Amino acid sequence: MLPSWAFAAEIKGVTFAEQAETQGGQPLELIGTGLFTYLVWDAYVGGYYQDARRPRPAPLSDVSRRLVLEYFHAIEAADFAKATTRGVRQNLSEANFAAIEAELSRFNAAYRDVSPGDRYALEWQAEEGGKGRLTLALNDTLLFESASLALANGVFAIWLGDSPARDDFRSQLLGR
Repeated sequence: MLPSWAFAAEIKGVTFAEQAETQGGQPLELIGTGLFTYLVWDAYVGGYYQDARRPRPAPLSDVSRRLVLEYFHAIEAADFAKATTRGVRQNLSEANFAAIEAELSRFNAAYRDVSPGDRYALEWQAEEGGKGRLTLALNDTLLFESASLALANGVFAIWLGDSPARDDFRSQLLGR
């Protein structure tokens, strides 16, 4: 058997494992990796994982998935909260945004400042009967959890929705 790193993806010196598991042990496969550039700066790299047993990609459906982002620069928690609200609002109708606004505020309050090399992981773990668990972790430390699929889809849409932060990053994450 080959070591797990043999099939890892690397971008800008950051490695993403080819396979992972949700916090509940569901298998995930790496769909794609990408570099997010802001103006002229390389801001972060990301890896998008999805349930290995489901058709791919399906980033805004009730399927287990994880988005891992590793940062090259320090970013304050308040800046994450502003960008998250803006990105979710951009991808949802006013009615759908209003329906998750209180839970989104709770999500935004969980953000912490990051330093270069820190990793945020956003995960939706689908469960039987249309239920599931949304989590946000920083460097493997759980910061937030919710049972709201609508919130999960809204937050994942920032990078993977119809109006992503960057189209090229979305395409890279979806393996296109």
